[in-house]
Amino acid sequence: MIRRNVAARAPLIAVAIATTLLAGCGDDRTELRGWMENVRATTKPIRETIAEPKKFEPFRYDRAGEVDPFARTRLAGLAVDEAGQPVPGGLRPDTSRPRELLEGYPLDAIRMVGHMSNGKQSFALLQVDSIVHQARVGNHAGQNHGVITRVAENEVRLRELVQDAAGDWVHRETTLQLQEGGK
Repeated sequence: MIRRNVAARAPLIAVAIATTLLAGCGDDRTELRGWMENVRATTKPIRETIAEPKKFEPFRYDRAGEVDPFARTRLAGLAVDEAGQPVPGGLRPDTSRPRELLEGYPLDAIRMVGHMSNGKQSFALLQVDSIVHQARVGNHAGQNHGVITRVAENEVRLRELVQDAAGDWVHRETTLQLQEGGK
């Protein structure tokens, strides 16, 4: 009998709990509405006019007499003249030449640590990692096709061959200064 009483009261208990929960969710938004009305009354609207858009005038690119930047010779890295024709013997790296050991390292990884001379020729002592190499005028160093052009007691000058923004090969002068003391 007790079980029947509990079973009969279960829906009433559920309704009572739901009513209690929903009573807490009342629609008392008066404080929020008052705040919003106060903000609306004290805030001045921004009345800024937007300028008329500028009239677009199309630009016609006339490439008559210009070198085509997408020509096959340009993409192949060959030097071209004003008419876009390949220039024989133009400035470009010699890819058939065997690469030297110091060409495998960027110049910022190579340090000049000393200088030697035998009376006829000057040698620079260039260090990469913990290995010291002898280099003289005519040797190559760095990853930009650099050729050593001068060896002095305190510096090594190189002439690198790099591509500019247009894809043309140009020379760039660089120096390695003598690094004194430790690393």
